[in-house]
Amino acid sequence: MCGIFGIVTREIRNLGPILIEAGHRLSYRGYDTVGAATIPDEGEIDLRKDVGRVEEVAEKYNFSEMNGNRAILQLRWATFGAPSKTNAQPHLDSDGDMVGAHNGNVVNNLELRQGFMADGLTVRSENDGESCVHAVERYVDRGMDMITAIRYAHSDLEGDYSFVIGRTGEDCIYAMKNGSGMVVGIGEDATCLSSDLPSILPITRKIKRIYDGDIVTLWADRVEIHRVKDGLLVEREVEIIEDSMEAVQKGGYEHFMLKEIHEQPVVAKDLLHYWDNSQEVDITVQRLINSDNVYLVGCGTSYHACLLGSVYFSRIAGKVTIPVLAPQFIVQYGPALKPDDVGIFVSQSGETKDVLNAVEITQEKGAGILSLVNVIGSTLTLVSETWLPLVCGYEISVPATKTFTNQVIGFLYLAMRMAGKNPRELSILPELMNETLEQIETAVIQAGKLVNPWDNLYILGYGLTYPIALEGALKLKEITYVHCEGMLSTEFKHGPLSAVTEDFPVIFLAEPENVPLIISGINEVTCRGGRAIVVGLDDPRLKANAHHLITLPDMSANTFALMSVLPLQSLAYKMCLSLGFDPDFPRNLSKTLTVD
Repeated sequence: MCGIFGIVTREIRNLGPILIEAGHRLSYRGYDTVGAATIPDEGEIDLRKDVGRVEEVAEKYNFSEMNGNRAILQLRWATFGAPSKTNAQPHLDSDGDMVGAHNGNVVNNLELRQGFMADGLTVRSENDGESCVHAVERYVDRGMDMITAIRYAHSDLEGDYSFVIGRTGEDCIYAMKNGSGMVVGIGEDATCLSSDLPSILPITRKIKRIYDGDIVTLWADRVEIHRVKDGLLVEREVEIIEDSMEAVQKGGYEHFMLKEIHEQPVVAKDLLHYWDNSQEVDITVQRLINSDNVYLVGCGTSYHACLLGSVYFSRIAGKVTIPVLAPQFIVQYGPALKPDDVGIFVSQSGETKDVLNAVEITQEKGAGILSLVNVIGSTLTLVSETWLPLVCGYEISVPATKTFTNQVIGFLYLAMRMAGKNPRELSILPELMNETLEQIETAVIQAGKLVNPWDNLYILGYGLTYPIALEGALKLKEITYVHCEGMLSTEFKHGPLSAVTEDFPVIFLAEPENVPLIISGINEVTCRGGRAIVVGLDDPRLKANAHHLITLPDMSANTFALMSVLPLQSLAYKMCLSLGFDPDFPRNLSKTLTVD
């Protein structure tokens, strides 16, 4: 959620194209407004910003013509203050000789704004990014140098955030990390910083990780890191990033979402290969075996993976686990946590604020913290005693696809290991995913014709497929804006059945072990004039009772649950296109939610 980028070059140059490209590479995080500023040695700061997409705002305000040797760019996802030109970032200080932008939330923003105005500072917006700038300005006006001013500002700012700031008359920019992501790049004739790697890799592959409590100063030829708590210098090693930028390009697909749907077999294979050779898996398995209560904690898509993971742990390993949404975990289980309890915290980004809040209460109670996370070096990896990577590479599209399937495979893998079974039998999954994706294409298109006219849908599952019903419904809601509810199939008759009218479509997930039960549910719908669309195996009983069958290859029940999400992802994607929407950037949503 939100994204910041800053750069310092040796010579004055045309920075506009660099800023625009950085904006495009950050745009997957979700945003409402875009802004850029160049900071001269003398004269006025060139600040250009507005509501809209990167390409729209860049064209309207001629970003491509912005010159300088220091610049800041920000993409904002609205929290404090509605999306507007005024609330867009970056923001100027009172005198206009300092400019900055942030990522995250400053939760005491209202109190700070009132204090700034009482001090005579010029507050132009409602946005908490401006509060970061004024928090520094207040101490600079008292004669402090920038590092000291940032240290004092940190004590005033409450929340989780990172910010970048610069002022005229200097040859550097500054940044501070306190909960939101930040990484620094060191090039041949420039340094840069960003909320994450994609916007840095076109400039340099040499990076330094920035951690909470770091203040960074960037000159064109060097970087210094100070600790906020005492101002002392910190040495940090340079890392070389080997990843190919192909991972953040569409690779011939129309959308990132489609590309990532078809990447699922590849990343599944990568996950299995990595985990087969990981000592951290051994540590995690033993920790789970020795634990008392085990909580599986996530939000949204990750929570759905937790639900399915809980079924796997019970069925395969005989281990009772408790899947729970992260905010509810705090109030429902937080007070009762014990040192022998363990939480597995699941997050694609590793920066999900609700999940990190749940981690915090777990730390306070002394319980164990394990995690499944995709972004290496993220906050969640830093606070976990053991973490396992999802090995998905960059997931650009806002709707999660490949990270969900790898989360599910990860839980299945751990359950098998806990049961003493050899997870190498899961090596068939990548090929089975490929076969499934090829096999379902025509049937999904036909199903879309039955579903597309409707703006109210249900997806029903049972047992292992109940979490998949929830996930499939979420995908449809995310990118088609159609109301879709995932439910336990046996609950449909307890009220929602009243929604069925002539041709009303209901999607059933028919796990092989539960076909007779699903057929009963199908007929409750069809006898009332509704249409039953079924995802299942090539079963004559399903063909006889359903209006339309999306047939999956033969497989076990455990594997069927995983594979049954693929046609739902594909259906959501195709329905989104038929409605004329962009599946990669659904309205109002963000890839990484770093706010409460």
